[in-house]
Amino acid sequence: MNYKVLSPSAFTEYQLLDCGNGEKLERFGQQTLIRPEKQAVWSPQLTAEAWRQVAHARFVGSDEQGKWEQVNGSQSTWRMQYRSSVLSMSFLLKLTGYKHVGLFPEQAAHWDYIFQSARAIKGAKVLNLFAYTGAASLAAKAGGADVVHLEGLKQIVAWAKNNMEINKLENIRWLLEDAIKFVHREYKRGNKYQGIVLDPPNYGMGPGGERFVLEDQIGELIDGVNAILDKNRFFVVCNSYSFKFSPLTLGNLFGKGRGERAEVEMGELATPFANGQYLAHGVFYRARSL
Repeated sequence: MNYKVLSPSAFTEYQLLDCGNGEKLERFGQQTLIRPEKQAVWSPQLTAEAWRQVAHARFVGSDEQGKWEQVNGSQSTWRMQYRSSVLSMSFLLKLTGYKHVGLFPEQAAHWDYIFQSARAIKGAKVLNLFAYTGAASLAAKAGGADVVHLEGLKQIVAWAKNNMEINKLENIRWLLEDAIKFVHREYKRGNKYQGIVLDPPNYGMGPGGERFVLEDQIGELIDGVNAILDKNRFFVVCNSYSFKFSPLTLGNLFGKGRGERAEVEMGELATPFANGQYLAHGVFYRARSL
């Protein structure tokens, strides 16, 4: 087992400028935003006036309910780029009705891993569950994989398609489905995947009104993923933003489903912001066959 703290070190267009007092100050390309952040329970490094001077918009309200206050020439939609030594991708970002903008920058730590893992398995089939706006789907597709992108909200699937077109990729299979139901059906059909990426929310709703509660259903979900994962050549990446589960918990759940020979990593996703300090986001597990 290899325990790590992963940060988006290659994502130069994103920067966590400061955080504290339940908020974070972030640069997304040309836009600098203030958003709620429950983990930031300390005092910020910069003054409130310094935050106001650089911010283009601020989300006022709780994590899921509120509104954006736009100032300083902000834009409601814009693009930004991720470029590493192996991978380049562009994304459409938006000020949505929630605090989110269409991208989780801390997950950039996985994108090169997904790209390289997909490229190493010729003809890989990759399933991206709870796929949001498709960064992991794009990375897998750029690596030559046959990608199935599953999401529960129609408007988010449309956003992901837009990102695919921006990156001049094609032939991703889009599914508006409930993740657990789909995984069970794939098992019954005997279908296998060489790559599976999953980023389950703490709470969610499927397209048919299916309720998803991570704390209650994580075992069923990962058992289903293990059942359709190719044990001979594979990679799997899982994020959890629930601090009720440790990386070791994810490791125990996935460990019974992977092959004997595997490179396993687990730990935390976190972003540096000042003097060796990090903002924690969640935990991760990832593994691939040797």
